[in-house]
Amino acid sequence: EEGVNITANSLHPGSILTNLLRNRGIIYAIERTLGKLLLKNIQQGAATQCYLALHPDAKGVSGKYWCDSNLYEPSDKAKDAELGKKLWDYTLDLVA
Repeated sequence: EEGVNITANSLHPGSILTNLLRNRGIIYAIERTLGKLLLKNIQQGAATQCYLALHPDAKGVSGKYWCDSNLYEPSDKAKDAELGKKLWDYTLDLVA
């Protein structure tokens, strides 16, 4: 509709330390130990989504790829329309 301000972007939140592996014993212990050094915490992982939703500099920006609250150029595969159609069709087959 006219006057509606909708944008659509793609983003990568980064690798985030969560408790998804909490039932995996030693794997979880290793993830927690190394993850504190290498992975983002939950707040850091949410930063790009919050930036796009709230920051004035992102207002009206649409159809872009973001990471760490910055614009990034997507890979050639991400821009391949034929490959995108194959993924779409494959996904439809999975959920149908």
